[in-house]
Amino acid sequence: MDSIFEFFFKQYYDYDTLDIALEVIAIIFGLLSVWYSKQNKIWVFPTGMISTVIFVYLLYKWALLGDMMINAYYFIMSVYGWYIWTRKVDDSAVTPISKTTFNEKKLSLAIFLATLVFVYLVYHAFGKWTSWVAYIDTLTTGIFFVGMWLMAKRKIENWLFWIIGDIISVPLYFYKGFTFTSFQYFVFTIIAIYGYLAWKKNIDKSLQTV
Repeated sequence: MDSIFEFFFKQYYDYDTLDIALEVIAIIFGLLSVWYSKQNKIWVFPTGMISTVIFVYLLYKWALLGDMMINAYYFIMSVYGWYIWTRKVDDSAVTPISKTTFNEKKLSLAIFLATLVFVYLVYHAFGKWTSWVAYIDTLTTGIFFVGMWLMAKRKIENWLFWIIGDIISVPLYFYKGFTFTSFQYFVFTIIAIYGYLAWKKNIDKSLQTV
């Protein structure tokens, strides 16, 4: 049992107790945010903003620039998404769940490619382009940037990007030494799968009532 605990949590021996507590709190609010997103509830944004603010602080302290940028972007897009989700499209309805249009798919590709270039330039400027992890960070940042933008637009395809990014992040964060966050992404993956199915059911139901 001790060897298993050592394998998963030995890296935390050198961490400040406050930082460990903040990581756990951020994870709790992160899980709440994804759960509320699955439920199509507006609380996805305030809970997510609390999580991202904490992670921006921790990731800056740990010098993980790519991860920090992801969370800073999440915060900005949460403000935008909060507005989109509460904006009325007519006198009685707010922005509904929908599928991406062709133009939105083109814009998603543009966001992904622009993110790759941006992260590369930042990593290169700060001398962080030193291992294979930088390549994976760049890829996941692009995936998550698109996923967050699509979620803010209430597009069902956002879940597909979350699922792919979450699956990659589980071993990635464990390798980086953040076991709790790795577990978080494992749970994120499961919720994202159910989230996609729930949103698809919502769209199918809407089409039946048209």
